[in-house]
Amino acid sequence: MQINDESIGQAAQLLKNGEIAAIPTETVYGLAGNGLSADSVKKIFEAKGRPGDNPLILHISDIDQIFKYAQTVPDLALKLAEKFWPGSLTMIMPKKPIVPYETSGGLDTVAFRMPDNKYTLKLIKLCGFPLAAPSANLSGLPSPTCAEHVYNDMKGKIPLILDGGVCSCGLESTVITFTEKGVKILRPGGVTPEMLGEFCEVEIDKAVTEGLEDNDKALSPGMKYKHYSPKAQVYMIECEDRSIFAEYVNKSFDENTYVLADDTDNIKAKTLPYGSTATSEAAELFAGLRKADEMGAEKVYVMAPKKEGIGLAVYNRLIRAAAFKVIKL
Repeated sequence: MQINDESIGQAAQLLKNGEIAAIPTETVYGLAGNGLSADSVKKIFEAKGRPGDNPLILHISDIDQIFKYAQTVPDLALKLAEKFWPGSLTMIMPKKPIVPYETSGGLDTVAFRMPDNKYTLKLIKLCGFPLAAPSANLSGLPSPTCAEHVYNDMKGKIPLILDGGVCSCGLESTVITFTEKGVKILRPGGVTPEMLGEFCEVEIDKAVTEGLEDNDKALSPGMKYKHYSPKAQVYMIECEDRSIFAEYVNKSFDENTYVLADDTDNIKAKTLPYGSTATSEAAELFAGLRKADEMGAEKVYVMAPKKEGIGLAVYNRLIRAAAFKVIKL
């Protein structure tokens, strides 16, 4: 359903009645439910096939709402909220008892974000409660960046999809937790380490590029080992030059191989749209991986971006999509 004032009213009523619905944001589409209702949250996990220990993010419409649901709020959190909200930044804080453990994945902390979408912000205000909203896809698959992606995964599982067009960012939000000296990035996104570094000391969790150990608990969405992955096997190629990447692929492809590559990369294999800058790669990544499945790909090659700026976020998604299968040249 096209998003407008009328459809937002319908969505709000559904959500107030304990149902769930897919909503657009600037990052990816979310599968939303009442974040204060254990029953609604369980419906989200059921529709996605998502493990219950994988925490969700509370989407709010006003900075002051943090104080309703967080036990303590660092001064730095308010400074970052003033700068980056609404936008692609999620902040983790100790939760109040009003937030059920189903929402927080069994943790005593909960994550907060204010999405940069005027209709979704209006929806949250109409509901009168925060929306728990992980990506609106089947668990483990590439996240949806348009309503069609959501429909392909969720048809028959949810009562409503609000169509707000193509997401502008294309990757999930940056997730941070607070340290004594600043912040730690648990999942990189559109708000980069360099941007956060203007306000405080920034640490990057080792799980961003290495994955969790077997007994480690996920403190943030997106920290699981394999994630964002199509049915095809993804191979990430680490090399210094795009010409080296093209040479390797041109020697290694077969009829069931696809490549995420820019038009200028001189790839002989079948290619799928992908940017030539980190920002355009972020916007095209999930759509490209989904297209690979549509085309029946068995293998997908993609060149690793530099781990700086939003390139770190692209690298993080790719290494999980590839189940850490990296070819270094």
